[in-house]
Amino acid sequence: MELIGKELACTRGQREVFSGLDFRVAAGEALLLVGHNGAGKSTLLRLIAGLLRASAGTVSLDGGDPELSVPEQAHYLGHQDALKPSLTVTENLRFWASWLGDEAPALDAALEAVALAEIADLPAAYLSAGQRRRLSIARLVAIRRPVWLLDEPTSALDVASQGRLAELMAAHLASGGLILAATHGPLGLESARELRLGGRT
Repeated sequence: MELIGKELACTRGQREVFSGLDFRVAAGEALLLVGHNGAGKSTLLRLIAGLLRASAGTVSLDGGDPELSVPEQAHYLGHQDALKPSLTVTENLRFWASWLGDEAPALDAALEAVALAEIADLPAAYLSAGQRRRLSIARLVAIRRPVWLLDEPTSALDVASQGRLAELMAAHLASGGLILAATHGPLGLESARELRLGGRT
């Protein structure tokens, strides 16, 4: 499996974010998007996730499910944690599983993986910023999708939680998944390649 971007360009408003952008990420690989603020890292992830439209170029998943689009085979973890405050930790995760079409999500295992099992019945309104982030990460574990698109995934995470995330990412890559991550710092993926973006939004 390989995620391929060819001659990608994106314009937002009247400003070109990037153009002529090429990348390839194979199963078991991680590609880190690096560059200054406004370079287009988040824009590229949102484009691959189907939240923005490219003004030119294509994104394809060679070896993926031909019946599904690239966004339907990807998890997007953005800046917002997209939780319903009135629902419990488990109910939020179950909602996402239903929304994403997974009939047998591994909810308990996912909450264990992000150290939230002990507060599974707590409403999301009472979660700290770090706990909210960990619950969003649990969605990646509970519902299997081969492509992970991560935008500053360590935001609000303490050192222990960053270590758990690194382990989850390594396991995802070892199982044949692939990762694109926008980051300003190390993610604990020693073999990751880098794609530097330099345009301004």
